[in-house]
Amino acid sequence: MQEDYKVYGYRWVVLAAFMAVTVVIEIQWLAHASVARAAEAFYIGQFSPDSVVNIDFLAMSYMFVFLIICIPASYVIDTFGIKTGLGIGCVLTAAFSLLKGFGGGSFNLVMIAQMGLAVAQPFILNAVTAVTVRWFPLEERGTAAGLAALAQYIGIAIAMAVTPMLVSGSPSDPDYGQGIDTMLMIYGLISAVTAVAAFVLIKEKPPTQPSGEEYVHTKFSEGFKYIFGSRDMVLTIVLFFIGLGIFNAVSSMVDSISGALGVDDSDGMIGVLMIVGGVIGAILIPMLSDKFRKRKLFLVICMAGMIPGVAGLAFSDILFSSADAVYTAALVSAFVLGFFVMSAGPVGFQYAAEVSYPAPESSSQGLLLLAGQITGLVFTALMSLRSNQYLGTMMSLFSLLAVAALILILMVKESPMMGVSAKKE
Repeated sequence: MQEDYKVYGYRWVVLAAFMAVTVVIEIQWLAHASVARAAEAFYIGQFSPDSVVNIDFLAMSYMFVFLIICIPASYVIDTFGIKTGLGIGCVLTAAFSLLKGFGGGSFNLVMIAQMGLAVAQPFILNAVTAVTVRWFPLEERGTAAGLAALAQYIGIAIAMAVTPMLVSGSPSDPDYGQGIDTMLMIYGLISAVTAVAAFVLIKEKPPTQPSGEEYVHTKFSEGFKYIFGSRDMVLTIVLFFIGLGIFNAVSSMVDSISGALGVDDSDGMIGVLMIVGGVIGAILIPMLSDKFRKRKLFLVICMAGMIPGVAGLAFSDILFSSADAVYTAALVSAFVLGFFVMSAGPVGFQYAAEVSYPAPESSSQGLLLLAGQITGLVFTALMSLRSNQYLGTMMSLFSLLAVAALILILMVKESPMMGVSAKKE
């Protein structure tokens, strides 16, 4: 055990800067998702609606690019440090946010910028546990990871709630779809300024370790031996294949899900309620996990709570006859789904870092994110096939997968670090 350690107040500055750049990269991910039908009207004639490269592909591109960049991004973070890894993410975010903003009227330029932003995302998201381990004591890491996840959800919430306010989303409006370019310009300028500020404020590490446990730096290649040598880590990866994949797909297709439930306007409220639930859950659940020093218990609670949320979105139009009742049930279900599945993320990331120790933190987290991006991409592609013909079938499948996730989490063991007594000076 290492005795020379100290906790520095600057850790909150680092976390705040990290959260800020996370917010904007998530806004850029789903800038079009809540107004997808209106965006199609705005860009009419610039792409074929039957092409794979359409409005839905703007969100899907993040998941597709993540498959390619995830491991290299984790390698950079683990080998050269969080300052270098996050620096790359910040520079790319600033440059391509501006391109997307100034070229918002051109679908081709927006697509190019979206691909650049998709490259930036893993350099940012994969650094969560690396930041918490370098700057926070053990008893605060779940909370810090929860706040970092909260930033993702705030970004998604802004994309879901604010975007419809900036875009004409009613099909009866003669200006239907107008405002897309203005919205992208606003987001682009805010994202660029935020990314530059984060680049300046984020530091590599404090002068001394923040906790008494010894920090062991493991080579990137050797880290995978620890990761795949841990049964609990492998089960956690499968869990993220299911849970994060469902979340990514529902987030990307939220406007289409609203349409399938009979909601005519692109108001984004189903997505908003899901994110509101996630924000509350991301604050509450990780804090409780730290307080009671339990990871598995709260992951079980999250997976159990995910089931009624998914089922409600899948079957509310069958269970209720009136349009108002269907919509209300969908909103409640979205809140429940968001609360449980999105609070499972930070607890799961920290659990994975602990059960795969001493593997590099960004490697374990990167693999979890990669798992969710793979299934999220597949799920979203299947949901959007043939003008969303299979959307209902996929939502029903998600309900079954949620039950499988609950069974899976019951099979893992508690984190071995939860028995470690951490102290702070």
